[in-house]
Amino acid sequence: MSVAARSSLLEHRATVLVAALSACLGTLLLEVTGALGTVVDASPLGDFGTVRLALLIVAGTFLTIAVYVAAVVTANTVATLIAGRRRLIALHRLLGSTASTERRRIAREGLAAGSVGAVLGLLVGVGLSAALVGVAVAADVIPALPYDFARPELLLPLVIVVLTTWLASFVGARRVLDVTPLEATSGAVEPPVATAPRRRLVGTIVLQVIGCGLLALGIVVGLVMGPLGLVIALPGGILSFTGIVVGAPLIMPGALRLAGRLLGRSAAARLAAANAVRNPERSARSTIGLVIGVTLVTTFVVAMESFRTIMLNAQAQSPESYAGVQQVLDAITAVFLVMIGFSAVIAAVGMVNSLSLSVLQRKRELGLLRVLGFTAGEVRSMVLAEAAQLAVTSIVVGLVLGTAYGWAGAQSLLGGIGPTPGVIAPAVPWQLLVGAAVVATALTLLASVAPARRATRVTPIAALAVD
Repeated sequence: MSVAARSSLLEHRATVLVAALSACLGTLLLEVTGALGTVVDASPLGDFGTVRLALLIVAGTFLTIAVYVAAVVTANTVATLIAGRRRLIALHRLLGSTASTERRRIAREGLAAGSVGAVLGLLVGVGLSAALVGVAVAADVIPALPYDFARPELLLPLVIVVLTTWLASFVGARRVLDVTPLEATSGAVEPPVATAPRRRLVGTIVLQVIGCGLLALGIVVGLVMGPLGLVIALPGGILSFTGIVVGAPLIMPGALRLAGRLLGRSAAARLAAANAVRNPERSARSTIGLVIGVTLVTTFVVAMESFRTIMLNAQAQSPESYAGVQQVLDAITAVFLVMIGFSAVIAAVGMVNSLSLSVLQRKRELGLLRVLGFTAGEVRSMVLAEAAQLAVTSIVVGLVLGTAYGWAGAQSLLGGIGPTPGVIAPAVPWQLLVGAAVVATALTLLASVAPARRATRVTPIAALAVD
């Protein structure tokens, strides 16, 4: 491997890690779903084709979510990387390179990173799946049955992850088209964005209307036709959340500024609140990873609690038909908790990487603050205040979205099960959600401490001289 190729992979190490986690999760899903299918077939629920179908639909749902999260995180990571390489790209443009050439270069880097990560993830996933099922059998979570791990379809997640990473890198690299050769002679690292394009607002509204409409339709279909409702609700959830991602530069800065006002009226706190709206694109990139992670965890715990409520209600109405359902529910919950944990880790990797790069790319800005009289401690306090308002805003948004998506998923999947199907209220396990919020806050603050410390160690003159 050439020096340039190794350097490219090092810059894309977050992309490699995201691709590896995604491929590992896809492999685990295929293996573990097969094992759970064996458990269901051997249980009293095996007589109900609806449960088997629901399990397959849930597995497909988690795989789709993992691929979607990986795509969003990869595109976000590439966009953050480009923000830090604007002057280098502009220099290439000044020397005769075209924007399309630079974009293809970055897309090829993403393809290489995705290929390396996907192969690593596949190998790790095969080993983990066997170990996971072995531990579950030893802990008496699932019975000792003849489980089959030789699945030719394991190449499917590898191919999907490679293609998704390449496509996400190409989409994330669209910002290269905005880089002009003149930027090579300026001191800007990433020009501020005053307003979002009108088409972004239109796209957000269209995606929300279509997505929410499909979610509502999926719930109705779930009451009438059972698990098939989730097939409709899943694309609805993806479209509506995509609308939030697209509209994040419109939505998040104002919410961040409102959260920033809760931090006090010190100079560092007021500057942190102002920074949230000064560059909407950067604020959106810094928050969307944490929003995804909190939304995923909340969606899962609310969906599983609602799922459990629906199944236990059905068991109470028909004890003979749903005997032994508790053990199967516990097994499914334990296994899929690991699955959603992988998706949350993928989102966390993207959030940590984006936040770290964002701080390090602002050395000029931080150096200017030092020149204007800010001490290193005050600059560090400003960065931590930004991280705090990021955490508060993202957690609140994620909790609201996750509760809605989790309830809609459970209702569209199993709303029609039992002798008397019906709509239930969202089951919200607050202890788990509070724990997730605490972890998310700690992760955000830790992700900002190290780069802020490195940035503030640079002398003001040296920071202003950074190229």
